[in-house]
Amino acid sequence: MFDTLQEKLEGTFAGLRSKGKLTEDDIAGALREIRLALLEADVNFKVVKSFVATVKDRLADEKVHEALQPAQQIVKVVNEELVALMGTGQSKLTFSQRGPTIVLMAGLQGSGKTTTTAKLAKLLREQDGKTPALVACDVYRPAAIDQLKTVGAQVGVPVYEQGTDKDPVEIAKWGVQQATDAGADVIIVDTAGRLDIDEQLMGELVAIKKAIKPHNVLLVLDSMTGQEAVSVAERFDAAVAFDGVILTKLDGDARGGAALSVKSVTGKPIKFVALGEQLDALEYFHPDRMASRILGMGDVLTLIEKAEQAFEEDEAADLEARLRKGQFTFDDFLKQMKMMRRMGSFKSILALLPGIPKEIRNIDVDERQIARIEAIVLSMTKEERGNPDLIDGSRRRRIAAGSGHEVQAVNQLIKQFGEMKKMMKMMMKGGGKLPPGFGGDGGAGGGFPGLGGPGAGNMRAGGFPGLGGR
Repeated sequence: MFDTLQEKLEGTFAGLRSKGKLTEDDIAGALREIRLALLEADVNFKVVKSFVATVKDRLADEKVHEALQPAQQIVKVVNEELVALMGTGQSKLTFSQRGPTIVLMAGLQGSGKTTTTAKLAKLLREQDGKTPALVACDVYRPAAIDQLKTVGAQVGVPVYEQGTDKDPVEIAKWGVQQATDAGADVIIVDTAGRLDIDEQLMGELVAIKKAIKPHNVLLVLDSMTGQEAVSVAERFDAAVAFDGVILTKLDGDARGGAALSVKSVTGKPIKFVALGEQLDALEYFHPDRMASRILGMGDVLTLIEKAEQAFEEDEAADLEARLRKGQFTFDDFLKQMKMMRRMGSFKSILALLPGIPKEIRNIDVDERQIARIEAIVLSMTKEERGNPDLIDGSRRRRIAAGSGHEVQAVNQLIKQFGEMKKMMKMMMKGGGKLPPGFGGDGGAGGGFPGLGGPGAGNMRAGGFPGLGGR
């Protein structure tokens, strides 16, 4: 996500760090590099021109703060203008004060609209405490209704449908009424997409919107289409007047042109971003956090929120109490590793951490290694997981055979687990905090669980035993 833009901007700022004072040539050179970086990221040309002009004016008018280095001053201004570019304020939906909130989903075929509909229902239920329901109005695309029923079942949300033989407008009205009668307080209506915008698509959307009077019309855009996504947004807005955007496939978009252009061009905010194919890979969009990620400064608030969602408070407290007594076992380790997986891929977690060097951030971690570690631990008996000192040579051979691994892998895991246990015991004795993912608030010591292995350099010590890059 934004890899190309981030790398270009980091290179630009790195060249300014040795300078004691900004000259006009320094500013001009930096602005030229920023302009090229944004254009290469497929940001709309007019947006780039306006953005660079605004940054230039601010750097010319503002005195460099005494506490900031020149490079830091440019980063500060660029960060603030990126936030302004992507939108300020809340990305929350408009919720109805009386009766259910109705959300109308629109978008082209292939944008991920149907799956995103289920993702949105899951997010609203888990993060906002809502009782959502889905209505299937895509009667044209083969298996569209079956797809919505499948993903709806996976997130535990009812789907109201009448097959493909009825008029989508009538289905929408019927579905909203059925969901209302069943007690849903958020009703999300999935509509048909097309391979391109046409009069039939727009006419049907307008008719559905008029019939159900939604509180929110959300346009689902494929971020990887760059400026084309912005063009699609303009045409949809002219016909349907949507309220906000959901950007999909942002995790696979190394450029970021759509995310940086759509608000400025259409005036409509980005409400949500999809950062993966999993049904929990949808987030509220926070411009300030996204700007921080683009500039390589991490996103600690999102990291904390992910940890809070993944880790149960009572389990975290119990683990910390056990650690202070030196009672960390393989069962504890296995439980925490599973919870870590709920936070997302290891690479996505690294992207949220501030101050991580590019070389570490770009480590290609083999996520399958986690499954291999689990296989080894689960091949141990309950007694062995509770007391690894019992695991002698013959037991190690049995565990290796049971997990389908070499004895060397078992030996390495047990050794690294011992080192990790000692490190955490020392940290607890020193009054330190547990690292994120182990129930703590990110205090000193220990590194981030999961980082280690070949290529990770001196950050290996804090990692999950046996988990490394390729």
